[in-house]
Amino acid sequence: MATKLGSRRRGGPPTAPWWFLAPALAFFVFVVVVPSVQGAGYAFTDWDGITPAPDFAGLDNFRTLLDDETARLALVNTLLAAAGITVVQNVIGLLLALGVHARIRSRTVLRVFFFAPAVITPVVTAYLWKYLYAPEGAINALFAALGLGSWQQDWLGDPDLALWSVVAVVIWQFAGYSMVIFLAGLQSIPQEVHEAAALDGAGALGRFWHVTRPMLAPAMTINLMLSVIGGLKLFDQVWVMTQGGPGGATDTLSTVIYRQAFQFNDFAYSIALALVLTVLVAVISAVQYRGLRRREDFS
Repeated sequence: MATKLGSRRRGGPPTAPWWFLAPALAFFVFVVVVPSVQGAGYAFTDWDGITPAPDFAGLDNFRTLLDDETARLALVNTLLAAAGITVVQNVIGLLLALGVHARIRSRTVLRVFFFAPAVITPVVTAYLWKYLYAPEGAINALFAALGLGSWQQDWLGDPDLALWSVVAVVIWQFAGYSMVIFLAGLQSIPQEVHEAAALDGAGALGRFWHVTRPMLAPAMTINLMLSVIGGLKLFDQVWVMTQGGPGGATDTLSTVIYRQAFQFNDFAYSIALALVLTVLVAVISAVQYRGLRRREDFS
């Protein structure tokens, strides 16, 4: 029977009319969709950010991208950083969650301690670690004090170390964020399930693998999605700590996009790069989400 609030599904609760969504949908289209589509159109022009009527350039900007060694290196760095952040951050986050989920007196303090870096802005964190990583900084000074002088490195000046030094900072900052999501998943698992598995003779490792791991699948899906997307969009920490150096060793697609637009005024090429990054994030996220949801269904 139809009601004033909407129709009622047979045997189910009443549903609100779809046009209740119309104001929010119209606002979203006006603020997000229309500007994004208009901006994407500039990728097919020679717009320099100033000219009011740029000429149509077809796919020239995308052909330039294929021949741009800096952009190709940035793409490789972006994928490596996203993979490293996703794997290590979630492993550490899961271990921290299992640790602070145990019945220890200091678990509340430890939860706050591990989560605290996540509330600091990435720019502040990057400046802090930039000084710690300096050749005369605290890290090398600590190694010298411990008699480990051979471990001292030029953390941000060595092309082989710089990218992973930045990745380590991102992991340090957001491992606690992953921990909180895993912890919420752990607290939703009924204790009776663990007790039943223990009565069946399952040890700690067996209970984790056969009980905890499958029931953490939704939390795992959220964490992996967030860390992959964050890794692919990595910008703040790289720009503050290295600005893409040394020699492009830490350049990501986001830093190349910024440099092309605001240092070289090549806005059209910058927008083409941004379009490629958007498609990359969308495709990887969609494939990953589909795979993880299928895994949840099997769990």
